[in-house]
Amino acid sequence: MTSTLERPVAVIVVGGSLAGLMAGIALARQGHDVTLLERAQRHRPSGAALSVSESALRRILGPDHARAAARMAGPRDGDARADVPSTWAGLYEGLCRAAESEPRINLLHGARATGIGQDGDRAWASTDDGRRFEAGVLVGADGHRSLVRSAVAPDKPDALFAGYGLWLGVASERDLDYGGRWPGRFDILDSGDHVLLGYPLASPDGSTEPGERRLGWAWYDGTRNALFRRLGAVRGTAAHHSLRAADLDAGVVRELEREAGRRWPRPWRDAILDSMRRSEFAGTPIAEYVPEKLANGRIVLVGDAAHVPTPMTGRGFATSLDDAEALARHLRDVVAAGGPAALEAYEAERLAPARSLVLGGQGFSRSFTRAA
Repeated sequence: MTSTLERPVAVIVVGGSLAGLMAGIALARQGHDVTLLERAQRHRPSGAALSVSESALRRILGPDHARAAARMAGPRDGDARADVPSTWAGLYEGLCRAAESEPRINLLHGARATGIGQDGDRAWASTDDGRRFEAGVLVGADGHRSLVRSAVAPDKPDALFAGYGLWLGVASERDLDYGGRWPGRFDILDSGDHVLLGYPLASPDGSTEPGERRLGWAWYDGTRNALFRRLGAVRGTAAHHSLRAADLDAGVVRELEREAGRRWPRPWRDAILDSMRRSEFAGTPIAEYVPEKLANGRIVLVGDAAHVPTPMTGRGFATSLDDAEALARHLRDVVAAGGPAALEAYEAERLAPARSLVLGGQGFSRSFTRAA
């Protein structure tokens, strides 16, 4: 995808998680100068897992970056366990390193965008430390609570609470007293108003040797909406933020532990109880957002800023990758077409697939919340 532009275009990307990093790298490889603003600090632990192929990453990162990012996310070279899912944290680290090696990217952590705007010639973003960044195009990749979305779709700025939550954690094999057969792939367990996804993971350094492996778990819970509301994670119709273990009182944790013991078999029960004993788990209210617009003038959306499906679709990352690839392709001819025209072409390509993804996931959400 690398090309040489006669006049490189300055681009601001607000949000430096997976979607923002992929968009920034894809644009930089086209010759654009990218300033990437990420509010969080560099270290981003997460127990989430996703399916990632090196061939898919190669489309926007190129062979070297794609190979390195895939290795960070999954089992190391030569490991026969290719079916082990990739880790969010490993992929994030791989993409960060790829972005940091790109000379056209200025990646700024701890840079929280507090305001954005545009006129006929430029777009801009201001940060909470008083800095102001200007560019020809501004990309919103700032997640389901996107600030940038309010400039693209001011009449519909918020992702809505889907009516259930997700508990998420990871446990190390060495901490589990489990002598049974180790899971070889995703496991999905249905318990009415609860659904559990369990998945084997490599160690942080990519090993799947016995004793070094990990188990990730994602517990969909349709029964604790009142808890999410009481602690401010859900406000009105909007999902606002996740809950850390430290946000929960001991009684809530004990209740979760009892329910895990009652509902889930080993080794998933063991992994959940271990995560809870270590207070290393989180709870997230599930949000959904069906887009009606992806671009407005010189401002455009990608990833969860553009569309928020339930994680049960399993397509959130792949769709964000498709967004990044399409945006880079349409901006390749930005000098001839102009920024707004290129972004309108991006919206024409990506809006229908984005809407279809979220609407399809809402079928699960409706059935799950009815069960709850």
